[in-house]
Formats: sequence, structure tokens, C-alpha cells
Amino acid sequence: METDKLHKEIDLIQNVITRMAHNSFLIKGWALSIVGVMLALVKDSIFTSKGSLLLCIILVFTITFWYLDAFFLKTENQYRKLYNWIITNRPKGNYENLYDLNATRFKVGSHFKIMFTKTLWTFYSIPLLIIIGLLIYNCF
Repeated sequence: METDKLHKEIDLIQNVITRMAHNSFLIKGWALSIVGVMLALVKDSIFTSKGSLLLCIILVFTITFWYLDAFFLKTENQYRKLYNWIITNRPKGNYENLYDLNATRFKVGSHFKIMFTKTLWTFYSIPLLIIIGLLIYNCF
């Protein structure tokens, strides 16, 4: 196999991995920004009956961003496995699925398993604990 084809295929995969990592980074920024801004904007009404509804909405936003972040990390891990497969098998003469960027054939675990990795759990548990604490305080 020509090294140009191998380099081009690897380049395509590296671009996808970079995009997924960038998307994960942006999701974290948006999650913190939106949760922080929403908490700041509703600070006067948090301890009212309407505040519980607003806190539940913020909680849904946080869980949604957490799930999206796990989705991007799962996809990134699948493409890393595809990258490793290509690096291992192309030099051996295996041209199966040449330029096929479908990485779903590589299993890396469910979205929920990735959601509870150390990094994501630590990152999203802080806003979740704050929101849940405010909800409990608001109910009593």
C-alpha cells in the first residue's frame, strides 16, 4: 500500500478525533455557562414555588449536556480504536474497509458507562449537587 493513502486515511481519522474532542470541550463550556447564567438570573425566584420548576429545568439542561459530552467522548474513543486498527492492519496488507470512516463497529461501552467515568462524573457532579441541594432546600 502506498504510504500516501495510509497517511490520508490517518489524516481523515485524526480530523474526526480532533472535532469530537473540540465538541466535548465546547459542551463543557456551554454547560457551565448556561447553568451559571440561569442560576444567576433566577436567584430571586429560586426560593419560591416557581423556583422549583426553574431548578428542575436547570437540572434537565445539566443532564442533557452531560449526556451529550459522553456521546462525543464515546465517538472519539471509537475513532481512536479505528485509528489503532488502521495503524496495526494496513502495513500487514489488510485493505478491508479502505477509507471507511464508520467507527461504530468498535465497541467502547455505553453512553451511561462513559457518563460515570472519573472526569465526567467529577465535572458534572458539582453543578448537579448544587442544583439538587437547592431543590431539597426549596422543598423544605
